[in-house]
Amino acid sequence: MSSETASGPVPFTHYAKASSVKPPLIANENAFLGDVSCSTDAAKPISAGFYRLEKGTPLVYEYHYHEMKIIIDGSFDISDEAGNKVHAVPGDVLYFPAGSKITFTTDDFGLGFYTGQRPRDTA
Repeated sequence: MSSETASGPVPFTHYAKASSVKPPLIANENAFLGDVSCSTDAAKPISAGFYRLEKGTPLVYEYHYHEMKIIIDGSFDISDEAGNKVHAVPGDVLYFPAGSKITFTTDDFGLGFYTGQRPRDTA
């Protein structure tokens, strides 16, 4: 299978040390999120980036899109309206389906890398 288009080869993109950049504040005094890369496919958009929560106010978020998240540093206590609860640590992978309402808390901080089925900056 070729990775070329009519205009030539399709290159990949590299974001060096992306996890070391603190994302922008999005909610409360302690919730940070920033898209690093997003597709240009209007029919099936996909965005990826980092979510950081620091000790303080819990973040309650209702997903309007599907998202996968892998915990890469720190930890999160995560719960949903169905009664599921988990203490998520580095290496854990979570799936949040569209329509789920999730509460994130942490005793110190947590950093996760996400991939969501949504356009850039629409979290």
